[in-house]
Amino acid sequence: MAVHCFSRSVKSAVAALFLFLSVLGLAEASADEINFPSELLTVISAGGTKHQFLVELATSDEQRSRGLMFRKHMDADAGMLFDFGVTRRVSMWMMNTEIPLDMLFIGEGGAIHRIHREAEPMSQAIIDSRGPVKYVLEINGGRAAALGIREGDRVISRQIGNDR
Repeated sequence: MAVHCFSRSVKSAVAALFLFLSVLGLAEASADEINFPSELLTVISAGGTKHQFLVELATSDEQRSRGLMFRKHMDADAGMLFDFGVTRRVSMWMMNTEIPLDMLFIGEGGAIHRIHREAEPMSQAIIDSRGPVKYVLEINGGRAAALGIREGDRVISRQIGNDR
């Protein structure tokens, strides 16, 4: 009798595990299907130096919620531009984000308001814009310093609307 109960328990556990993995696989497949359009973006330093990035655009709630989560690598001149639609105080975090990032908080006209450098992967610490912004550009951690990008520099892109 004990063997029969154990066998039924094992079968139930295996079935539950299979169901869990199936649901997990569906959730992961669904998350992978989020489409991020992309565009070229330029950061212009106060001295006039230009740095181009190919950025994915996060403009919907679904895209902004997913962001760069679960990515294991990002090309040196790649990034993601979050468009919040309105100018407001913004909070970010690194939950499920596996690569260190620099976060450039950008005002409506494209000026960099604040740079949070080397955000720690997987951290749930809140990273605040410390003022009203409309956009956040995430690039590889350390890239802003390596390129000499500073607060006050300008970001030019079609999404920001100042590329004319």
